[in-house]
This record gives sequence, structure tokens and C-alpha cells, in this order.
Amino acid sequence: MSTSKPVEWVSALIERFEDQLPIKCGELTNPMRSNLEQNKECLIALSRFKFSLVINGLTDILKTIDNTRFGGYDQEKNIYESYLIVLDAVEQCLANTKDLSTSRLDEAIYVNKLLPVVCKLLNVPGDGITVQQVRQLASNVLFALSVNNFGTLFSKVVSRLECLIASGDETCEAGDLDLIQHMNVDMLKLTRLLNEEVQKWRLLKKFHHTELVKSVEKAIWNWLDTYPEEFTDLQKRPNAELSDNCEKLFELLDSFGEANRRKVQYVWPLQMMLLVLCPIILEELVYALEKGGP
Repeated sequence: MSTSKPVEWVSALIERFEDQLPIKCGELTNPMRSNLEQNKECLIALSRFKFSLVINGLTDILKTIDNTRFGGYDQEKNIYESYLIVLDAVEQCLANTKDLSTSRLDEAIYVNKLLPVVCKLLNVPGDGITVQQVRQLASNVLFALSVNNFGTLFSKVVSRLECLIASGDETCEAGDLDLIQHMNVDMLKLTRLLNEEVQKWRLLKKFHHTELVKSVEKAIWNWLDTYPEEFTDLQKRPNAELSDNCEKLFELLDSFGEANRRKVQYVWPLQMMLLVLCPIILEELVYALEKGGP
């Protein structure tokens, strides 16, 4: 195949990769799995040079898997295994974008195309190990996607908040608020996220407060896991803007907990985390307790 036609070459490789998936050829033998892995590695390597083409092709494969009908245990197994293989390829391709410069148009196309497909997989029903692995890989893909596309994902969260506020309907689904749990956030992005929540909190319905609390708590844990050095530095050099947002949110959660005693179990863990992000306030509390103060 001529190397002067890279688009056709990549498209052919993507087609071959799809044809080797369990949804197309059933249970994989060792030689079949080896060939599939080789093609996957080739696609991952090619994504450094033809990223949009590769990622769009893999997204189309995910859509094909999604449209595949379940036909018994074997077919279900093949579908989930195919998801795992393709999601792993997508995650590794996204990891390659750290050093790449893609156009805003390309980013808009692949993000808006990939995002709905992956978000759907976050809520795949079932408790089996393979299903849990699919959900985890979908989360990993969103995490990797947010590294270079945080602004796009954050905009979707903000838009969803504004939509929930405008609807005034407590039964309206949280939707894109779930993205908060899966995004890669450093301290600046976390501060931005908390600031948005503080501004919108009073305008949201109580049901959405609960969803938001769970998501923000997970976002803070993600930050601690991903950027532990920032947390260490924060204890030495407190961030005024972050502390201000944490303090405001803490007070909002206090009011929410007092008005909804059954929701306190969701509020306290997040409040404890917010205190940890405010070393000066925490130090003052400890000092007051040691002195026997209130």
C-alpha cells in the first residue's frame, strides 16, 4: 500500500482492527489476539501523526459495538471484550496528545464525537467484573481526554448547571455533571470548579445538590491522587482563592445539612476535605480546640 496515501492506509488499518475484534470474529485464539494487539499498537503509534483520523475511526468502532445486539452470553462477552480493547486503544492514543498540537476544529470534532459514546459507557448496567472494567476504562478515557480538553468538558458542566437552574425541575437528570468525577484537575482547575459550584449552589434544587456533592468530593480525591505535590505545597503556601471558595462552600454545605438531616452523610466527607484544603483555618480550629475554645 502506498505511503503517499496515509489517509487510505490508516483507514484500512482501522477497518482491519475492527474486523479482528470479538464482535466480528468471536472468541479470540492466541494468534488472533496477538495480531489484534499488533494492529492496536500500530494505531496508537500512528495517532502521533494522524491523531484525528485514528481517534475518529476508533470512535466509530465504539458506536458499532454499541449498536451490536446482545444474542446470548457469548455475544455479550464478545461485546464487552471489544469495548475493553477499543477503549484501551483510545486511552493510549489520548495519552499521545500531550505533546501534540491539534487545531481547535479537530479538537471540537473528536471531543464532541467521542464524549457521548464514552459517557454512555460510564453507566453500563451490570455488576460483573468485565462490566466494571468497561466503566473504569471509560472513566480513564475521560480523564485522559480532559488533560488537553479541560475547557470543553468544563463548559459542558457549566452548561448543564445553567440548564438545571433554568428548568427548575428536580427530576431533571444531572447529565454532564458526572463529568466532574472523571476530569483531570490541578489546583487551578479545582479552584475554578469550586468557584463555579459556589456561584450556582443556591440556584439549584436539593436533589442536584446531592449529586454535586458526590462529584466534587471525587474531583478532590482525583486531584490528591494525581497532584500530591500540589497538596504538599498547599500546606506550606496556602492559596487564598482556593481557601475562599472552600470556606464559602463549607458554609453552604452546613446550611444544606441542617435543612436535610438525612443528607448529612453525603456532606460531612466533603466538608472534611474542604477543611484540609484550608490549612490556615484548620490550624486555627486545632489551636482553639487545644485552648478549650468553641
